[in-house]
Amino acid sequence: MKIGLRTIKTAVAAPIALLLAGGLQLDSAASAAIITILTVTNTKRSTAKTALNRLFSLTLATVIAAGCFLLLGFHPIVFGLYLILFIPLSIRFDLAEGIAVSSVLITHYLAAGAMPLTLVINEYLLMVIGVGCALAANLYMPNTEKQLQEDQIVVEVTMKKMLDRMSAFLNQPDKEEILRQECLSLQDFVKKAQTRALEYEENHFFNGNSYYFEYFAMRRLQLKIFSDMLQILNRLSAAPEDVQELKELFEFTAETLAEENDGSAILLKIEEVDQRYQQKSLPENRQAFEERAQLFQLFQLFQDFIEIKAGFYRNK
Repeated sequence: MKIGLRTIKTAVAAPIALLLAGGLQLDSAASAAIITILTVTNTKRSTAKTALNRLFSLTLATVIAAGCFLLLGFHPIVFGLYLILFIPLSIRFDLAEGIAVSSVLITHYLAAGAMPLTLVINEYLLMVIGVGCALAANLYMPNTEKQLQEDQIVVEVTMKKMLDRMSAFLNQPDKEEILRQECLSLQDFVKKAQTRALEYEENHFFNGNSYYFEYFAMRRLQLKIFSDMLQILNRLSAAPEDVQELKELFEFTAETLAEENDGSAILLKIEEVDQRYQQKSLPENRQAFEERAQLFQLFQLFQDFIEIKAGFYRNK
């Protein structure tokens, strides 16, 4: 059984919240521990956002509860009216995650049959202690940048191999399935790496670095294009001399593919190949025309593949 860092933090922070609330002799001190458990998340930003939302949610709940209970009495049916008002307004103001916690605190007024200022302050202190301990627990987050850099290396090495294979498999439709499985596997890896990159970004309050998230987003777009190219590869059958220039393009890209490569050299080669394609004589029959059309479509997709990287490099 694996125990994660979030579990350890929660197990430490919740008892501390309970001890603090008990030390201040607050009513329903255990609620502070429950709030901590529900507030600790995977990142600093999400925990801070959850903490603020809980405080805003409690304020909204207190105002509605005061209006309902003080006017209509402290009765379970009135609590139902409070929920009818509180839940839609919470959703309207994007405070839905605080509905359960705030409503539990509101039941303390119902149980007491009154809303004295001391009890209102008690509920706010429970909330502040709960969310405060959660925030303190998340002050430490392991630096995952090295992992993200390793993920980048895995992606680039794998993409190089895939481009080499695509070059070798041109005019071999039966080999397309091998590449497709590699592409699907890499797509899954990049998706997970992008999730890790988002967590890395959200663990920095003031200097969030979105570079890694955008990098993996760029690679996901490229892999989508690569998948489209495989569909053409699956049915491509052309003369060896017609695919030679594409093979060379794929090989050159595989050799030069790197994080810091802006793609300009490849785009220049693509432009040269395009000009030579334009100068070729028209196909003599329908089959040759279809083969030329497939090659041109594959060429266009490859150009899109490179322009995605070039655009990323210009905007980084």
